Amino acid sequence: MRGDFLALDKVLDVNIKRFESVLAECGDVVKRKIPINPSGDEFIYVIYVDGMTDRLVVEQSILPNVMTSALRRTNEFFNKPMDLLETLTEGGMHTADLQEETDFDKICDAILAGDTAIIADGADRAIIIATRGFPNRGVPTADTEVVVMGSNEAFTEVFRFNTALVRRRIRDTRLKVQQVRVGRRGKNDIGIMYLDDVVRHNILEEVLARIEDIDIDAIIDAGALEEFIEDNWKSPFPQCQITERPDKAASAILEGRIVILVDNSPLALIVPCCVNSFFQASEDYAQSWEIMSFVRVLRFLAAVLALALPGLYIAITVFHPNMLPLMLTFKMAAARENIPFPAVFEILIMELAFELLREAGIRLPRPVGSSIGIIGGLIVGDAAVAAGIVSPVVVIVVALTGIASFAIPNYALVSAFRIVKFLIIGMSAALGLFGFWAAILIIVIHLASLKSFGIPYLFPFAAGDLNGFSDFKDTLFRLPLMFMRKRPIYANPEACNRLKRDE
Repeated sequence: MRGDFLALDKVLDVNIKRFESVLAECGDVVKRKIPINPSGDEFIYVIYVDGMTDRLVVEQSILPNVMTSALRRTNEFFNKPMDLLETLTEGGMHTADLQEETDFDKICDAILAGDTAIIADGADRAIIIATRGFPNRGVPTADTEVVVMGSNEAFTEVFRFNTALVRRRIRDTRLKVQQVRVGRRGKNDIGIMYLDDVVRHNILEEVLARIEDIDIDAIIDAGALEEFIEDNWKSPFPQCQITERPDKAASAILEGRIVILVDNSPLALIVPCCVNSFFQASEDYAQSWEIMSFVRVLRFLAAVLALALPGLYIAITVFHPNMLPLMLTFKMAAARENIPFPAVFEILIMELAFELLREAGIRLPRPVGSSIGIIGGLIVGDAAVAAGIVSPVVVIVVALTGIASFAIPNYALVSAFRIVKFLIIGMSAALGLFGFWAAILIIVIHLASLKSFGIPYLFPFAAGDLNGFSDFKDTLFRLPLMFMRKRPIYANPEACNRLKRDE
């Protein structure tokens, strides 16, 4: 953590030696001592990081104005001498975003964040001017949360761009952005966005407390922050919702939830959340409620298949084949006649092959990656069947499992299913249907024990009465928007009404 307060000295050369010592061997830091009067007996010291600062603003706007205004040393209004920094602050800076700072460490932090510092002779403080202009890729298009209808904007790596994208959608003075800095070395900016009159303040205080308790070198990405603030780090299931979409973040804020933005990360964390949140997509509210209710049912069905289908196949074919129709049993037995491996190894071989193909498709360049999954899956599956390693039914089961996982709109939840799926496979292979249902029961009990900042993870399927069962209107089926008059459980009970309509 930061040490004792170190103030600037009134002697400029003393300050210069401090900065030269701290920023030694930093070739990207521009440090220049500039005379500001004809006699050459007064100087200013300008410091900024090349590449993180808008250099045109510094050299074509700020410095010329500094040199001009430094010559005017008399206050025209009060007829009294002004010190150099006072002159610059009052008339030399054609910008509203500047501040004075006396703490040496805070001045260094501002410089390394892309601001410009100006120190003058005889002053024990510095002017910090907002000149951040580091490279960025603008506002990109959403890649992982693609929608057919709705906005295509996505968050970027620039923190201030992300806050602006959310504020564009919520033009309310009660939308607050609390900014904190985390990391001893990285000193990363983290923004907490919420509606002051809608958020539950006990949850907000808990979020702030958990973030402030983090003591680490740096928080590079939002995913790293998630590990520090989630309730149960041992669980594979996500307890913070991650999104790349500003429209989704804005919708969450309007529900009373909290959005956490991390500088240098194109992702936002949304807390609290429950399992139902991961089945909701942005386009659910851009199309008719009948269509999106049908899609929601498909998503929940896909979740069941992605989690349970391989284990159920093993449990039935190995331990309870009499549950299948007789003709299907004969066909499956004939298909497996020349297979040297038991069913559980068939499933494991194909599941691991599919996971490898999935990872290969992600890591390869985009034009190649989209085709490697399809072509690789067809070739590997066909070759495995032809070689007698696996049966055709196993290829169908694994393919259906993979397709079902792609229908779930949240990648973090899919990743949890990918892990938990192997628990079900193992217990089904050992104990049959008893093991299958025991594994399902263990997962349900685990989910029921989870909370996200005090909100039950299985809400509203469990403890739905906490909010008068109103949250069921936006779960398996999405009712028309005019019927969803109350905000979800995340919101402050005193601000639960979001739709006011004459009866």
